[in-house]
This record gives sequence, C-alpha cells and structure tokens, in this order.
Amino acid sequence: MMKRAEIPAELLADVKNYLNITWEDKATDGKIRGLIASGSVYLDGKGGEAMDYETDGEPRTLLFEYVRYMRDGAQDVFENNYLARILAMQNERAVGRHVESAAPSG
Repeated sequence: MMKRAEIPAELLADVKNYLNITWEDKATDGKIRGLIASGSVYLDGKGGEAMDYETDGEPRTLLFEYVRYMRDGAQDVFENNYLARILAMQNERAVGRHVESAAPSG
C-alpha cells in the first residue's frame, strides 16, 4: 500500500504521462496521488500482497487503468472490465507463492 506522500515522483510522472496530463498543477498532482494511493490499496487487496507498481507488468498496467477509470468517474465498471486481468494477476501471485513454498530450503 502506498501513501500519497510516499508515491515515487517517477511513478506520478508516468501515470500523468499515461493520462496525457502535460501541465504542472498542485491540485491535479494531489488528485492523481490520491487515485494512485487508492488504486494501490485496491490492487494490493486483490493480489493478496503489496504489488510492485514501479516495474512494467500486470500490477502497473492495472494501476494505470484504475487511475484512468477513477479520474473519469467510471469506478463502477472498472472491476467488470478488468476482471480477467485481475484474476490472471491473482493466479500468477498464487503460483509464485506455491513455487516458493514448495522449493527445498537450504
């Protein structure tokens, strides 16, 4: 889970670029930070663990889309539209945890 104040500047810049926000504005940055923080809580909950949003991959893609949907006021359809990708992320995490737990120690 990321708190608003802890969101890396590069992640904020990448999300703003994804949303085609090319201007500098404290209010806009604050809103986007809030949406990133909210999205990370939501996706961490779906993934069952803290996700890596700074590296390219499914969690980052879903976070960008979550922010886009929330910014556009379409929160009611996000999960429906991305259910298959959320489930794929959950399965990927579950397989990874299983592989780690099945690996011989030592």
